[in-house]
Amino acid sequence: MPRAARIECPSISVIIADASRMHCQLMATALRRSRYRFDVVCSVTESQEALRALKEKQPDITVISSNLHDGPVEGFNVLRELHACHSMSKTIMLIDSSERDIVIEAFRRGACGVISRDELFETLCECIRAVHQGQIWVRAEELHFLVDAIVESTAPRILNAKGAPLLSKQERGVVRLVAEGLTNREIARQLSLSENTVRNYVFRIFDKVGTSNRVELALYAVHQKL
Repeated sequence: MPRAARIECPSISVIIADASRMHCQLMATALRRSRYRFDVVCSVTESQEALRALKEKQPDITVISSNLHDGPVEGFNVLRELHACHSMSKTIMLIDSSERDIVIEAFRRGACGVISRDELFETLCECIRAVHQGQIWVRAEELHFLVDAIVESTAPRILNAKGAPLLSKQERGVVRLVAEGLTNREIARQLSLSENTVRNYVFRIFDKVGTSNRVELALYAVHQKL
């Protein structure tokens, strides 16, 4: 019998940004040699290099250190720029320590995952694959930081000024699917909408409930038991 053709998953394009060029090269080499299909298209050390590379290469995933060569918190500034321009690249922040404020700020700036340098390399690979599939990557203790931050902040709005539900039935459905980790394309397919319509829904929901990214919206869904 003829052998069945082997179906390979498409590769995941990755950009690496770290303060040390040597660390960039070591990480890039390790990812390329891993058993997963990672295509490291670029590695950079400074914030402006990172923004230029992201615009030109448009990778699936960006792994960026909180500290870059041009400043100890420049990674956060790059995250803010990416979030402001609605970049389609999903970002993982590489952090030196899992301190509460660092974890919260990373997600507030738009990261889809955080991972400590103390983690095993295999964990980084799993993190990249999970975030690429639309999941949020955070350890259990770090998730508690995010939940506590939501609880400590102003209670999320659920009613408008007239006392009516803040979100429509369709919007609540979108929020549930965002909380499940689905991408805009997957939500569009499930709800029989265009991807652009779903994107507009998401940004309108951000404005209504006072969130700024998908992580905060997912936590809002948990808080409101959606």
